Amino acid sequence: MSTRSGCRRRCAGSSRRGWGSRSTRARGKRMPDDSAPPVLLDIADGIATITLNRPDARNAVTPAMTDRLVALTEQVERDDAVRCVVLKGAGKCFSAGGDVTKFQEELTHNRAHYTANLELRLAQSNLMMGRLRRMPKPVVASVHAAVSGIGFSMALASDFVIAAEGTVFVLVHRHIALAPDGGASYFLPRIIGERRALELAMLGERFDAARAHELGIVNWLCPPEELEQRTAALAARLAGGPTAAMANAKALIRGSLDRSWTEVAAEEARIAGRLVLSDDHLEGVNAFIEKRPPSFKGR
Repeated sequence: MSTRSGCRRRCAGSSRRGWGSRSTRARGKRMPDDSAPPVLLDIADGIATITLNRPDARNAVTPAMTDRLVALTEQVERDDAVRCVVLKGAGKCFSAGGDVTKFQEELTHNRAHYTANLELRLAQSNLMMGRLRRMPKPVVASVHAAVSGIGFSMALASDFVIAAEGTVFVLVHRHIALAPDGGASYFLPRIIGERRALELAMLGERFDAARAHELGIVNWLCPPEELEQRTAALAARLAGGPTAAMANAKALIRGSLDRSWTEVAAEEARIAGRLVLSDDHLEGVNAFIEKRPPSFKGR
């Protein structure tokens, strides 16, 4: 059974190749439908799919999108029926980052408002990133074409990244004289190491999906035409897993770099003592003895 928030749309993406949104009103081009929700939610078969939905602006993230992402991540975090979350972008790319056109408009016409609200907007973004990081269920970022700025941060905050071959990544902040945000400076050195993180942040060079895979930013590569199918298969596998066990594995691994060996070992033992009481543990043991695939219920 499926529930949907908003509507599904397929729109032609912007033909511009820049990082960030630069809206045009070129003759003959279809203009964005401002009535469509900027972020969509679809829940089916235990999988919540959150879709960035500004394809005509290359899914450049606006404050309205951030607010909706905050609300939707809270919703799926609290929904016990959701056992896996997928993040993706509608149209021709995952996300070109922040909406630079909006930045310019505010800087030009209302700079005081822009600067006064910047910290608040970033706090909202960080709330959403924190939810992705702590969510007691796996989060998969399914990315294609362009992953930049805040979109890059969302991919870093996710548990897994599956990318279409040819996807281009860039930590774009230095090109507009900003430092990384959205948790990028936290996640990136933990994933690829300090020196490589400094390289990406301070040079701001683009790199392809193959390089992202080599660095450990991307888990899996696939042909663009297979991305949807491969993502669906991965999400179904995760949603069919032992949700509580995976949630605790995530919490242990995510927190391990901030704890001592003694603290981690004690926490592992505490969690094991709780998980042995679960229905899924009993099912897993029975399935192993009976030589059959387990049927986990997430409890």
